[in-house]
Amino acid sequence: MLEPAYQADVVVVGAGVAGLSAAHRLTSAGVTTAVLESAPWVGGRMSTEKVDGFRLDRIGQLLSTAYPELALTPGLDALVLRPFAPGVLLHSDGRHHRAGAQSGAGSARGALHAVRALASAPRPGALPRPRTGGSAPVRAGAPLGSAMDQARLGAALSRLAATPAERLLRRPELPAARALAARGLPARTIDGFLRPLLAALLCDPELLTSSRCADLALRAFAAGRLSLPEGGAEVLPELLARTLPEGSVHTGVRVTSVSTTSVTTAEHGEFRCRAVLVATDARTAAELLPGLRVPDFHPVTVVHHTTDDPPQTGASLLLDADRGGPVAHTAVVSRVDPSRAPGGRALISSTVLGTPPPGVDTAVRKHLSRLYGASTARWETLAVHHTAEAVPAMRAPHDLRRPVRLLAGLYVCGDHRDTSTVQGALHSAHRAAAAIVSDLTAAGSLNLADPAPTPRREQAAA
Repeated sequence: MLEPAYQADVVVVGAGVAGLSAAHRLTSAGVTTAVLESAPWVGGRMSTEKVDGFRLDRIGQLLSTAYPELALTPGLDALVLRPFAPGVLLHSDGRHHRAGAQSGAGSARGALHAVRALASAPRPGALPRPRTGGSAPVRAGAPLGSAMDQARLGAALSRLAATPAERLLRRPELPAARALAARGLPARTIDGFLRPLLAALLCDPELLTSSRCADLALRAFAAGRLSLPEGGAEVLPELLARTLPEGSVHTGVRVTSVSTTSVTTAEHGEFRCRAVLVATDARTAAELLPGLRVPDFHPVTVVHHTTDDPPQTGASLLLDADRGGPVAHTAVVSRVDPSRAPGGRALISSTVLGTPPPGVDTAVRKHLSRLYGASTARWETLAVHHTAEAVPAMRAPHDLRRPVRLLAGLYVCGDHRDTSTVQGALHSAHRAAAAIVSDLTAAGSLNLADPAPTPRREQAAA
């Protein structure tokens, strides 16, 4: 139970990765911080269900070793990223094709160290010769077009990997599908590789996402490796919470209103503070901060299966270039991260984007049988997780740097203020923490005994 008179310099509302990351940065700057979370656990949408020794992510976010904020965020030093096999595996016309693989991927436990190098000096990717493996022959060609088309694709990915992010943000903005069509790549390459890849990265099968956001996603893909956090998605928020000062995080505390100098909770009354940071999901943030825009969302359904006879696709992320069923991407994730399944069992996790079909498990099994070229009759369904508001939409035009300072003393962060990724959530937290420290420093003191500054309008809520 919290003491009614508990005070802090800053109260953070929400213990997802954005709120916890901001709390770390504030604490490191000498700002006393309290994090209030309504759920009984930390993490928000980055949660992992544990069933009979399996670790099942509810949304299954794909991380990239090229995300700079993973290396820059205090508290994530112990994070281990488990990378997929280089590039992706495409299923087309009954065959598997390796695409987008690049050199210099690094070992599994060295993946996060690769991020630290990439954060300061991104390396361009290159397309090597295709590798063999999997339950169907692995070839190059069909989804990528001719040898000349593949060379043009490799050159485009290399240029993206070497282009500074700020330059990409200055490009003309269109829906991603229209921008790809205007860049001279053949329709076969776009539909067979870039469309299924971007759908997996952005959770947007129609590619209405801003072309700038799509370019950032492709840049991260070309410069690094797709990966999963060892132990499940919940590991990121748990690491952040565990390394904060004891007593900083309070779960089971529901905030009902906020102001520039206090928050009111349903169970524990009022918390006085010098500033408030709302770090919840977009809809909850709009309820606490009237006038804040609520974006559209992409629904995501993740279906988890287990078997003792897994498909022989290795640690690859498998995409359907033919779009012949509900599954956007799938993987034997226990090959990527063995900690997610007990010994002798394999964990296959598959993602459905948009509204799931009726009888989703039956439809997914039928599709997986074609994708893997193996019977799924003996597979056991472990869980079906549907999240209606999984990922905020980033349709063009999209402001990737939405204001984090609403008033001096009132701030907001989360993936709805930046890009709708873990990288975006962490980056918005970085911006919000910097704004808070700047404002408190300008006020003259972080001592709560001093009078709080008079709130002044800084930026209107967009």
